[in-house]
Amino acid sequence: MLLCTSLVMLMTPGLAFFYGGLVSKKSVVTIMFQSFVSMGWVAILWFIVGYSLSFGPTLNGIVGDPRAYFFLNNVGPNTMYTGNEGGIPLLVHFGYQMMFAVITPALITGAFANRVKFIPYLIFLTLWILLVYCPFVHMVWSPNGLLAKWGVVDFAGGIVVHATAGLAALASAIFVGKRMASSDKSHNIPYIALGAGLLWFGWYGFNAGSELQVNTITVSAFITTDIAAAFAAVTWMFIETFHTGKPKLVGLVTGAVAGLATITPASGYVSIQSAALIGIIASLVCYVAVFLVRKHLDDALDVFGVHGVGGIIGSILVGVFAATLWNHSGPSGLLESGSFAQVGKQFTAVIFAGVWSFIFTLFILWIIDKVTPVRLASADESEIDSVVFGENAYNE
Repeated sequence: MLLCTSLVMLMTPGLAFFYGGLVSKKSVVTIMFQSFVSMGWVAILWFIVGYSLSFGPTLNGIVGDPRAYFFLNNVGPNTMYTGNEGGIPLLVHFGYQMMFAVITPALITGAFANRVKFIPYLIFLTLWILLVYCPFVHMVWSPNGLLAKWGVVDFAGGIVVHATAGLAALASAIFVGKRMASSDKSHNIPYIALGAGLLWFGWYGFNAGSELQVNTITVSAFITTDIAAAFAAVTWMFIETFHTGKPKLVGLVTGAVAGLATITPASGYVSIQSAALIGIIASLVCYVAVFLVRKHLDDALDVFGVHGVGGIIGSILVGVFAATLWNHSGPSGLLESGSFAQVGKQFTAVIFAGVWSFIFTLFILWIIDKVTPVRLASADESEIDSVVFGENAYNE
């Protein structure tokens, strides 16, 4: 579990490189800073109250008691987390889940690249974790959470991480508006490839580690993760070749990330063959979503089209492909049971999560903007790194 925790931690620097390569060379420091600062600030929030809100004794099925693990009070080296069959030290569970909390809001930053001031971003980071992320962790992953008790499942974060972050990205793109120079091209393809490789590598800890112990489900979650990513990457490559006339490395790795996001909620519940099909579906749907969103909104790094749409369709497909043969404690999906019951639960949950995240994100940004402007002055967008931080990625 500590190894898986380390793998998930590595995903945030991986995201920083992935996003850093996608933006212009004048905004690399900003987008990387936004990911790395999450590693510090969200960890502090998680230590103070985030873990309590997420995994403390339930107050109302929506959040946990904030006093339960406040500053990790009453937690010692022998305190055990009992939410899995084997039992692990609570501190291990605390650390593992902390890495999920760190990367989730960092995903959103790709939507408003080049346009948001730093202090408003820190305020947004704080409020979004407390008002959106922690409640959904509790509702879905805490045994007494509202959605968990209803029978909704999310193996590693299709709802909790990708759907919430994706809809927050969509709301952010709408609120902040378009970039002054939205035609900026990716400035460093090797950075993108490096970041995608680190994300893919870390995703094994993200998905397989979510079993919280070593058994056959851990193994199948690992393999379904890789197979879905592989099929999605190659499918995206073929679609893009057909659409544009040439295969592109950025497209290949984007497809892989779409496949990884889509298999996340299903990874410990479905067969390897289903994972391959989920990977193909992921690229087909996410490619179209990215194409359509680009026509109407400036979601700069396609966060909604890749992560949001991937998380949504993956969460719904759990209700289709889940098989008790692969996870005896999981649900029985449509193909195995012939019932749409689980599909209905998963669909309702992603709609609920999406609406909650979208509305709260708009509300948070609106409140912050009343106190201090969220958006950077248009004249500063082209030189955001030097204006905001006094640093540049490249000395020219």
